[in-house]
Amino acid sequence: MDSDEEEVNTVTQKYQKDAKIGEGTYAVVYRGTEINTGRTVAIKKIKMGQFKDGLDLTAIREVKYLQELRHPNVIELIDVYSHKTNLNLVLEYLDSDLEQVIKDKSILFMPADIKSWMLMMLRGLDHCHRHFILHRDMKPNNLLISSNGILKIADFGLARDWGDPSKQMTSQVVTRWYRSPELLFGAKEYSYAVDIWAVGCIFAELMLRTPYVAGESDMDQLTKIFHALGTPTEMDWPGMSSLPDFIQFKAFPKVPLRQYFTAAGVDALSLLEQMLVFDPNKRWTAEECLGHSYFKNTPLPTPSEKLPRVLSSFIASEGDLKKRKAVENGENGDNKIPRN
Repeated sequence: MDSDEEEVNTVTQKYQKDAKIGEGTYAVVYRGTEINTGRTVAIKKIKMGQFKDGLDLTAIREVKYLQELRHPNVIELIDVYSHKTNLNLVLEYLDSDLEQVIKDKSILFMPADIKSWMLMMLRGLDHCHRHFILHRDMKPNNLLISSNGILKIADFGLARDWGDPSKQMTSQVVTRWYRSPELLFGAKEYSYAVDIWAVGCIFAELMLRTPYVAGESDMDQLTKIFHALGTPTEMDWPGMSSLPDFIQFKAFPKVPLRQYFTAAGVDALSLLEQMLVFDPNKRWTAEECLGHSYFKNTPLPTPSEKLPRVLSSFIASEGDLKKRKAVENGENGDNKIPRN
């Protein structure tokens, strides 16, 4: 028996692929079974053969970060194996995501439910940031939910080490609706603050049940942000005008968050305000957010096992997958897989 046959046999003895549950440009995700235990897993098959050097940096980074990050609110990497031109990541299987919960209008959720999701999200993100890892793609459909209601951060394909001042990074990260103003203005040096802005947008979306600022282009996204929050001045955000893609916008007046979030509590709006600060140096960290009175005061967060859940299966038909992929590509606009 040659080494290839031996590898295939080892893989097929350990895992069985059952059904396709997602597909993107660079990867296909299957629901599978760990044969020895009967445990349901997700198998992410990354198509390596299309890359000139046979290696995909995003895949290598994803494996590296998931091996390093072990936390209840970060998806678990169970195993990694290669076969021919594919790299396969075996991940824990989570049957729904936060986007599905938000969009399912048959689900009614309460302020305590939102608080629970935000608490789990920020705990997972704080763990990433303590390991100097930026996620760079925080959005509702990258926040998966387990069968017992635990939220876990997933998809570290765009993640990057943070803290080396000599390294410049691409601004073309984070799906546009969750992209911070400094990224939209072309910043090449940025910090944890880009993830916090995205989480602030998700927080707003949980309260509104619709995306908070949903631009159709980068220019439109900035316009919608400034219309919602007021146009910042150089005094509000020192260094803004020196960013690579800065342009002067119409001066929209500052609008109190209460005007948009009429049903939100005082604590919730106070926390949201700290997340959506224009100056990234003044935007709160995940640790600071976790210490906010919002999480200490009533109502207390709903226990994860009592959170509302999507009843329909996570598995979609081939047609549904293609439709969802097309919609996501439309939302992402000029998002590309970055190489730095």
